[in-house]
Amino acid sequence: MFRDFYIVALLLLSTIENNGINARAPPEPYYGRLIGSFTEFAHGIKGRVYAVDESTLFIKGFAYDGTGPDAFFWVGNSARPSPEGYIIPYPEEYSGREPPILQAHNNTDIILRLPMGKRIRDIRWLSVWCRRFTVDFGEVFIPSMLDVPRPRVLPEFKRLAHGLRSSNISVLDAKTFYIPNLHYDGAGPDAYFWVGNGSQPNIMGVKVPNELGSYEVLRGYQGEDIEIQLPGNLTVYDIDWLAVWCVEYRHNFGHVVIPKDLDVPPALGQTKITPEWWYNPTTTTTQRPKAKNCKEIIDGKLQVQWEIQGDSVVIELYGRITEDQYMAFGLSGANGRSQMVNGDVVVAFYDRSQLRFRVEDYYISHLSQCDGKQGVCPDERIGGRNDAVYIHGDRKNGVTYIKYRRFLQTNEPVNDQAIPLDREVNVIAAIGPLNSRQEANSHTHTGDEHTVDDIKIDFSSKNEHSCKSSLYDRKDENIVKPWPPRTIIGENMITVRIGPTGGKKGYTAITGYPSWGIAWYLNDLLIPELYVERGQTYTFLVEGGNDETQPARYHPFYISDSDEGGYGQKSQLKQSRQTVYAGVKFEDDGYPKPTATGRYCEWQHITIDKSNDIETFEEYKKTLKLECEPGEPAVLNWTVSFDTPNLVYYQCYTHNNLGWKIHVVDPGTTLHRNAVSTVSLNASLFLIVNLIAIHFANAIRCYL
Repeated sequence: MFRDFYIVALLLLSTIENNGINARAPPEPYYGRLIGSFTEFAHGIKGRVYAVDESTLFIKGFAYDGTGPDAFFWVGNSARPSPEGYIIPYPEEYSGREPPILQAHNNTDIILRLPMGKRIRDIRWLSVWCRRFTVDFGEVFIPSMLDVPRPRVLPEFKRLAHGLRSSNISVLDAKTFYIPNLHYDGAGPDAYFWVGNGSQPNIMGVKVPNELGSYEVLRGYQGEDIEIQLPGNLTVYDIDWLAVWCVEYRHNFGHVVIPKDLDVPPALGQTKITPEWWYNPTTTTTQRPKAKNCKEIIDGKLQVQWEIQGDSVVIELYGRITEDQYMAFGLSGANGRSQMVNGDVVVAFYDRSQLRFRVEDYYISHLSQCDGKQGVCPDERIGGRNDAVYIHGDRKNGVTYIKYRRFLQTNEPVNDQAIPLDREVNVIAAIGPLNSRQEANSHTHTGDEHTVDDIKIDFSSKNEHSCKSSLYDRKDENIVKPWPPRTIIGENMITVRIGPTGGKKGYTAITGYPSWGIAWYLNDLLIPELYVERGQTYTFLVEGGNDETQPARYHPFYISDSDEGGYGQKSQLKQSRQTVYAGVKFEDDGYPKPTATGRYCEWQHITIDKSNDIETFEEYKKTLKLECEPGEPAVLNWTVSFDTPNLVYYQCYTHNNLGWKIHVVDPGTTLHRNAVSTVSLNASLFLIVNLIAIHFANAIRCYL
């Protein structure tokens, strides 16, 4: 009987493929959004150009005689093709430092991926361009308001049986599903990925091969990220649901509904399914090195082992870190030296909220928190894809171990670098705290939490083993005593500047929150607790930067009830949960705009961060110097209303965790002695005199 159902299922597949039952697909053949055809000026340039997705172009029937001496696919943002453009390498994978010169083609279908994180919206034209003689052989212009197909995020699997669950599933293209954090106990006797039509999964479905391309009964999954592709000519436009289904017992373990308004990229081969040996290394036929390589990247803190397997590299990170920290490793942002900016790294950590180990692909555009566009950002948060695949993780004896894979040459055009095998390459690494989004926060700059020297690795090495001993054998460091918190009392004029966090004795030790490596200095004190009176007006001279194009130097100051801050990078829902008291105005359309954006002043290290070796903040301050850009401070006047709660916070509008507490008291409140216990003796006397003067002034006003 079940054999008959299987035959029926095969017939259904044939029917769907040939007749398009319930099909919602665009007219076939579908190559994406049509941009236009090449205008030919020389060398027989022909072809129709399509936008496949935000960063991929497809040329149907490309022709070129191949006789140009220095011709490339060339894109740019000028009014017409010009030398100001840049190359789209074709073929995408090549050896050597320079992309190959464009060869002859006759009616060739070509996929082009924009380099350097560029999007189609960033360019105005595509040209076949001779670089040597600055000649345009043929061109096509990109419409300014082109709406390109995009991957679609769906809900997670409905949880019905056998522990099936996942994170949100994505439709990457018309044939490919990405299923992250997949859990399934593997106990179903005849379970498969299953697709079909109708309001609910049913017996009239079709098997979908697993991530290995196999039709075997599904194994168990424990938080793995996988990709599967629909068989034959079947596309997501032909189906109503994706399920995990037991054929023998006709039971639905869980499913997700496919919406009818999909507009995803076509399946032209631009989405590469992860090969079998990513999930099962024993299946690869590629001969591997006999021994792994090992290098200690951060002394006593981080070791990396690597091994080439086919066209990927397997990385194993060993970090002496706490559970709320990450370890990051990857390629330098500059050739010939180790540089964080423009670096391509993988951040590995244990996610305590999800109770699982994770690896995330990151791009570092600036040394600042990720604001959704720039900074130290996960690729997925800025429109890219996570090309790091988690394999295994463990934590014992104070050491976190995480193993993952990554292609040597990814199919992700956004901010990923190729890993060369023909030479050494500079690498970078760091360890540091995670923030509330479970994203990498700034590490300290003392030299013991990030790479300082120019470190190089030859990933093709067969037995480079410079690790002297296991991190499991190292002893934990002594606990560092934090500096006492500072306070400001009785001051109505307050300067606001940026400065370092004071390493392990400063921001994080005082607040209990992860820092970004910089923090607010009020009256040149590191995140002091500020005391204000209701009804009084306070003037803040803010010098946190006013250039929005430099996120590492743009820190508008504001006051709210949020202990985290970062109002400008929050979603509308999260913004609604904050109450802002000063520093933000709202336009007529409700759009928030920061107002306290003055010139940039920063307390900087004269040499290196010496906070770990210094007992007091006062001594630490002597190792800093104040550097200010030209300009004027912003002036923020805040009159404390009588309904202001007892505790609010001064924060940065664009980044999390730069500020600290503001204690709000009623007029005439006597402050407890311990509130000023951390202020120096002279400052304490000064404040006491001021408080006495304020008290007598109030008394005289009452008498008069």
